Amino acid sequence: MSEQTPATKPLSGKVALVAGATRGAGRAIAVELARAGAYVYATGRSSRATGPSEIERRETIEETGELMAQAGGAGGPGGAGGPGGAGVALRVDHLEADQVQDLVDRIASEQGRLDICVNDIFGGDRYAQWNKKLWEHDLAGGLRMLRMGIDTHLITASKAMPLMLNGRGERGLVIEMTDGTTEYNKNYREVVGFYYDLVKAAVERITLSLTAELKGTKVAALAVTPGWMRSEAMLDHYKITEETWRDAIAREPHFCISESPTYVGRGIAALAADAGQDRFAGRVLTSYDLAKAYGVTDVDGSQPDCWRYVVEIQDPDKPATEVGYR
Repeated sequence: MSEQTPATKPLSGKVALVAGATRGAGRAIAVELARAGAYVYATGRSSRATGPSEIERRETIEETGELMAQAGGAGGPGGAGGPGGAGVALRVDHLEADQVQDLVDRIASEQGRLDICVNDIFGGDRYAQWNKKLWEHDLAGGLRMLRMGIDTHLITASKAMPLMLNGRGERGLVIEMTDGTTEYNKNYREVVGFYYDLVKAAVERITLSLTAELKGTKVAALAVTPGWMRSEAMLDHYKITEETWRDAIAREPHFCISESPTYVGRGIAALAADAGQDRFAGRVLTSYDLAKAYGVTDVDGSQPDCWRYVVEIQDPDKPATEVGYR
């Protein structure tokens, strides 16, 4: 293993919690934080020991832990101050306040600090009924979506915040993962349905409220949205792999603007290492915003600007083109 230095491990000494890290953006964020030197507590519900969650996907939280170890090098509880990063993957249901409290107590005991908290918990899109109005949407599924996408974030923030404020860390960062920019979400997104839209609007409101309540403290809160992300489920949907993703463009031309989960993961790792991160407090940043601010790229070396593409090309039903957008 090559020698790790502060320059290559800018988050060495930092402790992170990535809630909802079994797959997708959460997994990539956990891996990239570990790669940057942080000691990461990655949580999810799908486990080799207990089986899949209600999302019924094959990915497990243990796999995320293995990827973190590969990216960050050897580490262990209390190892955040060492030269490398890694972490631990834990099965935690963030709808259960007692489980989240136990998790935070463990972090406090092992580390004495929590510098970065990423709330990426959702999984409720399995209950989304696209193009359904409120009175047409399955009520039980819609309410379950609210629980998974809002209550989990509130429970996690409420339990983690005391350690972030009172721990040994010099500053703290809370990142609420959402879908859509502030401008884009001002208008009701009919295609995604009432409940999905409500969840994502609520996450942005959580960010604004936390920003107001955290004023004058060492903790900053903001939100981040990826673009059209090539999650494991999306790859399965189009019957492609990350290496062959362009094959899906023939079926869906606008897929040309898609991005890997690593893109937003790299951006968040760079953000977490920025001593001036509090200048973004209260804002919703896109993966492209982070790429431009910190010079990171997607795995193919490009910088997809999905949300500008959606407004200028996809929504007006113009012919798909990635020229000028990645």
